[in-house]
Amino acid sequence: MAEPAHAPRLGAELPEGAHFIGSPVGAPGWLTGRGAPALADLNDCVACGLCLPHCPTYRLTGEESASPRGRIAAMRAVQDGIAVPDETFEAFMDLCLVCRACEDVCPSHVPFGRMMEAAREQVEPLRTLRSRFIRWLGFHWVLPHPSLVRTAAALQPIARPFMPKAARALVPARGYPFARLPRVTEPRPGVEVRGTVALLSGCVQDRWFHRVNLATIRVLARNGWRVEVPPGQACCGALAAHNGRLAVARRLAKRARHVFADADVVIVNAAGCAAHMVTYDELLPGSGLPVREVTEFLHSEGIVARTGPVDATVAYHDACHALRALKVHDEPRDLLRAIDGLRLIEVRDGDRCCGAAGIYNVTQPEAAGALGREKAEAVVATGASIVASANPGCSMQLVAHLRAIGSPMEVVHPVELLDRASADRT
Repeated sequence: MAEPAHAPRLGAELPEGAHFIGSPVGAPGWLTGRGAPALADLNDCVACGLCLPHCPTYRLTGEESASPRGRIAAMRAVQDGIAVPDETFEAFMDLCLVCRACEDVCPSHVPFGRMMEAAREQVEPLRTLRSRFIRWLGFHWVLPHPSLVRTAAALQPIARPFMPKAARALVPARGYPFARLPRVTEPRPGVEVRGTVALLSGCVQDRWFHRVNLATIRVLARNGWRVEVPPGQACCGALAAHNGRLAVARRLAKRARHVFADADVVIVNAAGCAAHMVTYDELLPGSGLPVREVTEFLHSEGIVARTGPVDATVAYHDACHALRALKVHDEPRDLLRAIDGLRLIEVRDGDRCCGAAGIYNVTQPEAAGALGREKAEAVVATGASIVASANPGCSMQLVAHLRAIGSPMEVVHPVELLDRASADRT
């Protein structure tokens, strides 16, 4: 496609000959009254390009605009007043998965995830009326209100046939709209009490992966932890933040801070939620919580419950937020390798994003589909019968694409395998 003559050249921000195509008219700079990437963060990027081969969307497209360097150049063009947030800018930002693979290899430690959340706050007014309404309904109303999440789970069997094909394939076959978690679970008699922890039940996690919460409670209790599930919980705000709804994310952070105010430890078994919650104090000063991802916590504190064999070959899938944001890698692997009879296998290019990325697999089905197929094929190639995934979004994406290529492979949370190993043995 020929490049418009008005496209501003960014010089050192992109390789020679590369251009950012932005609107030639309109007030330059960020939209007022909305968050924007910090100038200091933008200036941290030296445009070295080390991130490019690690970026999933750059691998798929080969386009500079689909790379972290290209997106930062677009942000900088707006910051410098030579472009405005427009439909082109929106497309650049929306194609990003925010998997943060770029952060792993960046010598300047550019906080790309934080910058993307701020940039997406800028593009929200540019969306179509229909898109804004759907996002407003989901992020402002459904997810923050547990009763509406339960209603959505209850209506799922009726609504599922009418969903877009991409969404229909992702939604689990059934939800748990009326399931409840025990308010308090004590360790069994004879098991030394090591302390009390509070569990984040989650929105998607508890309505569609309720079994994971139950397994988490059982494993913690068998290992001497008194588990509380505080009332009044709602969505942690991760999905809202990742999609530029930072005001909603702050309200949910404030609510979580109130709910877990007395907790010594907040256990989170969804990697995306844990990765977001550890940034609460940055999002809303004073709202920080003592958050621990469940496999990291169990690995650090130690497994004391008696375990038995689990005869299975398991492939381990790294959720991006666990691997990059939380730096959790060895912990779940060590826990699984300690189970007698369990054979753990690494997935080829296992650090690559599966394409789930919150709601990305619904809003960007083509890119998400390509990444999902790639991941499913790599998982099947291991010859394993089970794949372990510590994030609900990844689990839904894996199930959808494994079934699409005809694989019956079971997808479970690592804590479910720990639960199987310790069942009826303490």
